[in-house]
Amino acid sequence: MLKASFAAAACVLALSSASFAAILADPQGGETIRFNVYRGNSDFGTHEVRFSRDGDELVAQVSVRLQAGFGPVTVFRYEHDSVERWRDGQLVALEGETLKDGDRFPVEAVNDGSGIVSEGVLPEGETHTETLPADIIPSSHWRGYEEDLGQILNTEHGDAMPVEITDMGFEEIEADGGTIRARRIRLEGTLTVDLWYDENGFWAGCAFEARGQSIRYVRQANPASA
Repeated sequence: MLKASFAAAACVLALSSASFAAILADPQGGETIRFNVYRGNSDFGTHEVRFSRDGDELVAQVSVRLQAGFGPVTVFRYEHDSVERWRDGQLVALEGETLKDGDRFPVEAVNDGSGIVSEGVLPEGETHTETLPADIIPSSHWRGYEEDLGQILNTEHGDAMPVEITDMGFEEIEADGGTIRARRIRLEGTLTVDLWYDENGFWAGCAFEARGQSIRYVRQANPASA
């Protein structure tokens, strides 16, 4: 009887551990993930990821528009546009540009067969080129992250960003006009960001602190819809 109890407990533990394993998004093309972004309780902008197919490549188009102001006066503006190309689950190329605090930061990264050759502009204005591991993951969040990642590709500046990923378990969050069950992970890098992924691995939510403000993403559409 005691052995049976131990066996049952081990089985429950195994199932529990499996449920917390990373499920990575696998878009087929045609999906769109849309977020309304809030700064505190105020509208702050939008963040959208659109997926399409180009032959055997998955194309992810990212568009971010954030803005804050007082009346007609804009005091903060952030824009980011990028296009990622993936083949067989591996990044093939990335091209993008970020407008932040009035400065523009272009990024271009290409997989040359031995690694990801990335060129970008650092916050100080210095242009740099570096070769990163071929399996590095961009910081665009939509794909999800495994816990053993040590670095990701910074899509703002094109450099390698050291990170620590922590699985925080499942919880209920606001999304899709109601509430859903989603897995929460914490990504600690240049910022500490909490990210949520639904049970199919699609990005479902985001929250972080920046410049003393609380930023929150609420997903507005089912990622299976175009």
